[in-house]
Amino acid sequence: MDKMYSKEELQNRINDEIVRRSAGLRARKPGELYAPIDYSLDVGGKRLRPVLLLMAYNLFSEEIEKALPAALAIEVFHNFTLLHDDIMDKAEVRRNMPTVHLQFSENSAILSGDAMAFLSYQYLLECRSGRMFEVASLFTKTALEVCEGQQYDMDFEHRLDVTEAEYLEMIKLKTAVLLGCSLQAGALLANAEDETAQQLYDFGINLGMAFQLQDDWLDTFGDQKKFGKKIGGDIVTNKKTYLLITALEKASEENKKILDNWLNSTDFDAVEKVASVTGIYNQLGIKELVESKIESYFSEAEKILAHLPVNELNKKFLIELMESMLGRRS
Repeated sequence: MDKMYSKEELQNRINDEIVRRSAGLRARKPGELYAPIDYSLDVGGKRLRPVLLLMAYNLFSEEIEKALPAALAIEVFHNFTLLHDDIMDKAEVRRNMPTVHLQFSENSAILSGDAMAFLSYQYLLECRSGRMFEVASLFTKTALEVCEGQQYDMDFEHRLDVTEAEYLEMIKLKTAVLLGCSLQAGALLANAEDETAQQLYDFGINLGMAFQLQDDWLDTFGDQKKFGKKIGGDIVTNKKTYLLITALEKASEENKKILDNWLNSTDFDAVEKVASVTGIYNQLGIKELVESKIESYFSEAEKILAHLPVNELNKKFLIELMESMLGRRS
């Protein structure tokens, strides 16, 4: 292997590709359909999923140009899910910018999101690989799982008895499987052994679990400027996060009553609710408990990566990316 690409190099390559493709989208009619897509992709982000796909591909081949359409497909699909998630969550801010349904309209976000789902398949099918059937099957399976995860997330909004196991399964489907898919697809496109591609998928699952738990952590304990979303949004909307589920399990009768009152209240001051619930989290040591859970998933991811049958030097940038994700809390 002559050339291993860093996270920054891959991010730049993906961003350049998005700029190129977006110019083509802006030229298409009707403009009202493609403008929200352009806005969504232009807002940016870390491009984590396409970077993972290209990094996995690069473990076995330096010809990353061949995997760019698949990396773009993963990013467009991910952004499509964000458009619809933000509508369902009534979110106002995404990456420090107004969400698409506020910047344009709810109907525009729905329809443009639909178009993005189909665009992702169009881009994926540009890849020329003898394993395209496997990759397309994986992509389709993952897309359905992401929808299943979102449905569970919506169902949990109306339940006060969500268990830890149910929650972990939900975030696996909603978040982790797409990271696993990105890594496995990259490996398959580079014609890696099935077992090795599966190891990369499992690595991605553990990475994704830690990533989503950290996202929950950041929603309550993070810095809004760094996080890119309003702090306390999960508390305001009664999202059944690992924090809330653990708090309900460990709370005293008095604190449980306070939490139940907030969960059942329809007329409240959002700032007061966030402060009150966060105060209970602090009393119960929820911050530290979630950090410990995050660390356990990262540790498992490290073990899988350590046993991956690839030259240690070639794993360097994947390890660095994993460690940078763990550092999002600081």
